[in-house]
Amino acid sequence: MKKIVLTLALAFVATVGFSQTEEELKGQLGAAKDSIAAIQGRADAIQGEIDALPGWKIGAFGTIGANLSSFNNWYGQGTPDLSSGSIGVTVNAFANLNEEKFFWRNSGNLNLAWVKFDDKNDDTDDDSFKNGTDVFNITSLYGRKLNEKWAISGLAEYRTTILDNFNDPGYLDLGVGATWTPIADLVVVIHPLNYNFVFSNGDSVFESSLGAKIVADYTKQIGAINFKSNLSMFQSYESGDLSNTTWINSFGYTLWNGIGLGFEFGLRDNKQEALNFALTDTPTETFDTVDNKLQTYFLFGLNYSL
Repeated sequence: MKKIVLTLALAFVATVGFSQTEEELKGQLGAAKDSIAAIQGRADAIQGEIDALPGWKIGAFGTIGANLSSFNNWYGQGTPDLSSGSIGVTVNAFANLNEEKFFWRNSGNLNLAWVKFDDKNDDTDDDSFKNGTDVFNITSLYGRKLNEKWAISGLAEYRTTILDNFNDPGYLDLGVGATWTPIADLVVVIHPLNYNFVFSNGDSVFESSLGAKIVADYTKQIGAINFKSNLSMFQSYESGDLSNTTWINSFGYTLWNGIGLGFEFGLRDNKQEALNFALTDTPTETFDTVDNKLQTYFLFGLNYSL
């Protein structure tokens, strides 16, 4: 009996001791997390000061996504012998010069994707990868500073596709106005005088026009996280049918040695593109009748930061 009592007493003491140790460790862990957050806050503040220093700042990050599959005699689906896949890649790069009296900001975005759907029992179908997502944007902004937050600026922005129909259409915006930089990572361009050149081959619905240009770009790196959001809007003075908007958001999280996870999605509203596409099937389509649906894309996959 004494042995049983002694064993239970020892077990109780060990349990209490373990509980106290666990609570103490949790307390130490909480304190350590608070210390890490404080250190990260100081590091971010120092990084902000570094970013504000004169000179060139250059960087890039991108995402690669891939999905490949092959089925043989998989009778549960409509196409039992199937080979399919998708491959996509995005690249975001920037080269910014910041001096006491002026700045020059340059950025580029590339998003390419290929898709494949091959029915092995159909000799007539295409078994190769076809072009999917095709986005190319490049921007150059120069400004003469009036003070820390405002500048007189000039902007050149070019957008097109590369894999299919290069420069058909292609958009070139040239304009002047003002640039507002309320914080180090946010740039807002307000150009009331901007000409939107639209390039295309042959007879098409695309038209160039004069209008206003607004661009908002936010690029931020916090530790292992890279984030970029770019909104580009053109409002035509001639007709709302000639206006367009593109919003691209990119996110990268580095896990190890520059490699991590990445996600990008884009939105676009462009009635000229919608009408040009609709005329392929409906030659009588017009700006008044076309269904101008919101254009979207997204890509998720591995990410690599430079």
